[in-house]
Amino acid sequence: MRRTLGILGGLALGTCLSQFPEYAQQYTQRLGGAVDELRIITAEFEAAAKEAGLSRDEAIDRYSRTGDGFLAARGESMARTFLRYEELSTTLAEIRGASGWERFQQLPEYFDTEIGRRALEDYKPAVPVTIEGLAYAGSGFVVGYIVLSSIAAVLLLPFRRRPRRIERRAREVQS
Repeated sequence: MRRTLGILGGLALGTCLSQFPEYAQQYTQRLGGAVDELRIITAEFEAAAKEAGLSRDEAIDRYSRTGDGFLAARGESMARTFLRYEELSTTLAEIRGASGWERFQQLPEYFDTEIGRRALEDYKPAVPVTIEGLAYAGSGFVVGYIVLSSIAAVLLLPFRRRPRRIERRAREVQS
């Protein structure tokens, strides 16, 4: 029974952990898409500013100096867009340059709640056929087997059969 529970636990955790590389891939694809769109917005703004003989910062500053609340808010929005573009670009470069284990360790640091939530909403499990996916599956199986097997051993300890020689000695003592 202990072995069966261990195998079930190993299979369950192995299956769960094997999905991390797929989720990381889908997250990275979404992040890449967000960076691409922000790059377009940034490039268009910079091109328009350059055409007017301004730098990006001078153009944003011009928004805030107009005295018009709407335009000032648009300038602040663009400044936040540029900041988000830089942050997401840096995150994307770090994720793409990280090993599988580093991505697993650092995902909470990179996790952008909006992108991460949307990736999770659209997430589709996949069979891990990469070395990384198989490594996660294997590691999960081993850890799950050990943990569930150990728990089962402790819980089943009171119901364990006594070894036969202890039973023989008990009979001898009674005789």
